[in-house]
Amino acid sequence: MLKKLLSVSLLAFTAVSASAHEGPHTLIHAGEVLAVPGKTPLVNQTIIVVDGKIEDIQDGFLEAGELDTIIDLSNSFVLPGMIDSHVHLRGEWSPNSRLEGATLESGDIAINTVVNARKTLMAGFTAVQDVGGPPEVFAVRRAINAGKIPGPHIKASGNAVSVTGGHGDAHGFREDILDIFHSPTVCDGVADCRRAVRKAVKRGADVIKITATGGVLSNTNAGTGQQFFDDELAAIVETATKMGRKVTAHAHGKDGIDAALKAGVSSIEHGTYLDRETAALFKKHNATLVPTVLAGMTVVDWAENYNFLPPNSAKKALEVGPQMQDMLRIAWENGVNVAFGTDTGVSRHGDNAQEFKYMIKAGMTEMEAIKAATVIAANHIGMGDKIGSLENGKAADLIAVDSSPLDNIEELLDVDFVMKGGVVYKGN
Repeated sequence: MLKKLLSVSLLAFTAVSASAHEGPHTLIHAGEVLAVPGKTPLVNQTIIVVDGKIEDIQDGFLEAGELDTIIDLSNSFVLPGMIDSHVHLRGEWSPNSRLEGATLESGDIAINTVVNARKTLMAGFTAVQDVGGPPEVFAVRRAINAGKIPGPHIKASGNAVSVTGGHGDAHGFREDILDIFHSPTVCDGVADCRRAVRKAVKRGADVIKITATGGVLSNTNAGTGQQFFDDELAAIVETATKMGRKVTAHAHGKDGIDAALKAGVSSIEHGTYLDRETAALFKKHNATLVPTVLAGMTVVDWAENYNFLPPNSAKKALEVGPQMQDMLRIAWENGVNVAFGTDTGVSRHGDNAQEFKYMIKAGMTEMEAIKAATVIAANHIGMGDKIGSLENGKAADLIAVDSSPLDNIEELLDVDFVMKGGVVYKGN
């Protein structure tokens, strides 16, 4: 754990500071700091925080003025807060998940979202993109932004745009229950898909999430291939663009991945059956892959060792999950831009950093994996000007661990200190 984590010094401010701010500062003494992932870490630095933002980073450990606070991380490794580009904060999959769709009330879902948001923050993830879920996430996003509750920055899609009977629709219930579960963003045909995108934006979507192919956890034997027609995909992207939104596509089958990329989506979630030809499409269209290997490994474990998945889902889990590790290796070897993402909500909230182990296994270096979870993920979710690195003017979102994750990525499984927006949430 951290040594001498927080201390307030009343010493005279004898060191020269580059800051012209006359109010109180928070001075973070960092033994080693990876300010910009991809660049060389610095040693014995002072990170100056004012009003929740980084004002400067200076050599040496500056002393504090009478109103200043020192946070002593001189024995720690400091880096930007991590970013998970694919989560579902509303809950976690369990043997009761299908029943909970009919028993949980809106308030229950909101409270679960609040609890999971806090777990995520305490694990060192100071920002997430929630891609697919009920509208309660928008209320939680507002509460976090207002400072009412702790949690990461949230970008959210709300309900995914899906075809009738597709992965984002309800399955396996009697007809009157299916009618109740019908999502307002399920669509069929070009005009209806335009309506669904506009509906998602009206409800508060930062990004449009679509289910371009079948998926594992939908209780149907429709497979994992393409589900939207090409003209529907084109209409979705065109409409989202006119509404100032990007589109990210859940996609497993190669046909659906390729079609979504050709239609102009900005990113692919999962990407299980991509190949070198698909990798070339990623680069041609400047698209990003969010690989979520952790989710694939999780559903394989369920199918092999537990008995709560419906037969349709268990079969797909055993087909899809084992492909995902090799998928990430192929993508990385062929130059695809990769942003960190886990599909947490399938796996347990707070365990997000387990994804790093699969990234390293796929051939990424520790630095490359960390960059994918900071600089690249920040740009992917549209917040690169605010978070993702520790630079002047950006939010003071930072974490600390005992020793360098560049030597051992598993250091990030046990984050000791979390600051978001200049506020300490863990470590005091």
